[in-house]
Amino acid sequence: GIVQRIDPDVLVIAPDGWRGTLPIEDLLHIKFTLCDVIDGPTFYEQVTGRILVEEIRPSSIIFTKGYQSSRFQDIIKRIFDLIFAMAGLVITSPLMLLTALATRLESPGPVFYLQQRVGKDGKDFNVIKFRSMRQDAEKDGPQWASENDPRVTRVGRIIRKLRIDELPQFINVIRNDMSFVGPRPERRYFVNTLEKAIPFYALRMHAKPGITGWAQINYPYGDTIEDAKEKLKFELYYMKHRTLWLDLVIIFQTLKVAIKGRGSQ
Repeated sequence: GIVQRIDPDVLVIAPDGWRGTLPIEDLLHIKFTLCDVIDGPTFYEQVTGRILVEEIRPSSIIFTKGYQSSRFQDIIKRIFDLIFAMAGLVITSPLMLLTALATRLESPGPVFYLQQRVGKDGKDFNVIKFRSMRQDAEKDGPQWASENDPRVTRVGRIIRKLRIDELPQFINVIRNDMSFVGPRPERRYFVNTLEKAIPFYALRMHAKPGITGWAQINYPYGDTIEDAKEKLKFELYYMKHRTLWLDLVIIFQTLKVAIKGRGSQ
């Protein structure tokens, strides 16, 4: 039939809403004699590097390979994190000293900013960053940073653009609050909101949060629920496919992003 004439490498089956009966016998014949057959969400995942959250079913997570890491992988990742974090502290210490001095000279307040975030398995911890906003930035309550946020200081705008404000998080990695690579830790206020608005959002908290991640290098900074949903697609992809090699790719891409000064607020 059509498949024989076209002779594709792969046949993607993506019926609207997965309603109706699939031609099982025809698909089995194609699978065993002509080409590979995969479903729409799997093809989307392979091509885009993200998981189609709208099409996630519990069975697709429960019965699909991935999302777990072995004890050995966890140990290797921890050793990797410690080596990179300690090396990072040493290499960037002159830059951090300059940043601390500039922050103190420009505006009153502490050099570092401690903010409670939600970590692995929903446990709270204090993330450490260079202060990039005025000291009274959240006098009206928690809010996402926005583009050209007036609360951001001049030094803060530079260190955010170059991701220098994130450097003190090496300490969080050494303390085992965070990993080098993983989903970005969110604040409890936003987590509670996003869990209600986005299906399967809580799944991201089964991984240790990271300084950088698959979502950060693939999606620009966003401050809406729709942005959080798009980032979740990348975060779940990372959780499903995480390896040391993928971590190294993400770190390399993060350095490129930081040098270009994009993707931050």
